[in-house]
This record gives sequence, structure tokens and C-alpha cells, in this order.
Amino acid sequence: MMGRMIAVEKNIHQERYNPTFIFLVMMMAGFGIAVLYSGSLHYAERFFGDPLYFVIRQLRNLLAGAAGLLFFAFFSFDRLRKLLPLILIGCFIFLLLPLIPGIASPRNGASRWIAIRGFSVQPSEFIKLFLVLFLANFFDKKAERLDAPLIAILPPFFITAVFVLLVYLENDFSSSAFLMMIFMIMFFAAGGPILWFIKGLIVIIPCSVLMVVTSTYRMKRVLSFISPNFDPLDTSYQINAALEALASGGLHGTGLGNGVHKISSVPEIYSDFIFVAWAEEAGFLGVCMYLALLLAFTAAAYRIAFTSSSRFGCYLAFGAASAITLQSFLNLGVVVHLLPATGIPLPFFSFGGSSLITTLCLCGLIINVSHYSKRSLFDV
Repeated sequence: MMGRMIAVEKNIHQERYNPTFIFLVMMMAGFGIAVLYSGSLHYAERFFGDPLYFVIRQLRNLLAGAAGLLFFAFFSFDRLRKLLPLILIGCFIFLLLPLIPGIASPRNGASRWIAIRGFSVQPSEFIKLFLVLFLANFFDKKAERLDAPLIAILPPFFITAVFVLLVYLENDFSSSAFLMMIFMIMFFAAGGPILWFIKGLIVIIPCSVLMVVTSTYRMKRVLSFISPNFDPLDTSYQINAALEALASGGLHGTGLGNGVHKISSVPEIYSDFIFVAWAEEAGFLGVCMYLALLLAFTAAAYRIAFTSSSRFGCYLAFGAASAITLQSFLNLGVVVHLLPATGIPLPFFSFGGSSLITTLCLCGLIINVSHYSKRSLFDV
């Protein structure tokens, strides 16, 4: 019945792909490449002898992400939902690969990546995409049974918990916690009972604390967050350097390409701390410009979700938009020292193929949902 309804509405709204959201996605992607170029220029020249080292590779990632966006923007939701059981099995296998010696590509004590034909792939990034799809489908099908925990609450929670555990075993606490955040957000948005939401927090919070206190490295990060001078030559160094760079930006910034902290002060500034380079060179006004663009992107995505003609589309667009926006604010929270260092990249901006491709695929899902919207942003 739902598939027939969607098919009819698709014929009615064939021209309704949301141009505003598509434009904002292009703006975010282009903005991200420009900031990466400015932020990584000197680092790439110093360590790789090529100032375009990161930009060229990110452009390749962008092309792959654009292909993923087009696929999810045009692929039939009916077919996609039928394939979810097979995709679920594939995701479990995919997450196990970084734990297998010989396939895993460990870095800095973490086994988050696998090497495929010279490329490093981080499975936990792509699991975000599948989890949004899986939860939107499940909560749509069980929307009338959310008061029955054995049917509508515990199954998706345990499946999410398995994903979380596998990612945690890869020594990636931040990504595992993020997956659980996605579950909680989508569960709440789907109208899950508040009591079960609270019960979930009662289970999740102690488990998260246990995961932190049982790891020396994570405890050092927390202590460095509480006291920036706790370990100034190790865990506190990066965040202290980032704060110094942010302060040096002032109102107008030092000018594009003129940042000095990105050259040697902030380690791996091209990755999780790429926003530091932009804030130093563009200043407070540049930060406000980015926030305005991010909020416009989020508002357009949520508008698509709330005007969707199907419950599944609403859940899907809401989950995809929430994943991108939440990850963005978590990254910014780390950069400005509101949160402990997490290792979560900034969507569209941080160097990394897995993150960029996943972000663009999520955008493709939102664009697909806009095809079935009751009302376009340009309707008056």
C-alpha cells in the first residue's frame, strides 16, 4: 500500500527535486574543497612535496561521493527497502574486516581501516548511512507498535548495539558513540515512548563511562579536556594549538592562505581540525558564514523531511540530516574546547574519502525524499 502511494505521488511530483537543497550541497562541497586547499597547502608541501596532495585526492573522493549521491537520489526506495536484509548481513561482514589481520590497516593503535587497491576505507563511516536507512525502514513498519518493546524497540536497539560493539572493538569509541546517538535521535523522532528513551539512557551512559575509564588513552583525553595543561606535550598539545589559532583569527582573520598555525602548530590540521585553518584565516566573520551555511543546509534538509508525503521518507531525511548536522556540531565542539577530542571529522571539509562519500550519499537520500515532498521550498 505504501509503495503504491509513493508511486502515485512520484508521478505527480516528478519535477520536485529540491533545487535549494541541491545548491546548498554543492556549496558545502565546494566550500570544503577550498578550505582544505588553504588549510593543507603548506603541510602537503612540507611532507609530500606537493601542495595539492590532499586536494587532488579529495577531488577523487568527491567524484566517488557524487556518484553515490546520484545513486541514492534516483534509486527506487521500494527496491532499496527490499535489499535491506542483504545489506544488513553485508554490513556485519564489512565491520568485521578491520579486525582481521592482513586485511586491517592499523593507524595510531586503532584498527578502523582496511586497504583496498591502495585506498584506505573506514567501514564505520558507511555504517552511519546504513543505520539511518535501517532505522527509518524499521520504525516506519512498526510505527503502530511502538508501545510493544519486544517487537518495535528491542530489535533495532540490539542490532544497533552490535554495530556499536564492533566499531568499539576497532578502538573507535567516538564513532561507536555516534551510532548510538543516531539510534536515540531517530527513536525519539519516530515517537518512541519517553520512558524507553530514559531507560536507554540509563543503560548507555554507564556503558559509555565504563568504556572511557577502562582506556588510558581516553582518560588522558578527558583529563586534558578538563585541564588543558594536564599533558601539554601530548594529548593537550593539539587542542591548545587549535585554541591559539582560533584566537589569532580575530574578527576578519589573517587572510586566506596567510594562516601560520596550520604550518606547524596544529598536528594533522587537514583532518579533524580543518576548521581551525578556516577560523584563523577568515576570523569570526568567516566562522559566522560557515554556521549560516550549515544552518541553511540543515533547515532545507529538515524542511524536506517534514514535508515528505510518506512516513518512511520523513524518518529517512530526518535521520540523514541529523547525522550530518550532529557530526558537524560535535566536530566544532571539539575545536572550540566544548567537548573532549573525539576524532570525528567535519562533514564536507575534513580530508578523507569514507567520510565525504558517506556524507554525500546521505545527501542523495535527502534529495530522493524531496522527490516525494508535498510542497517544494519554492512553493508560495
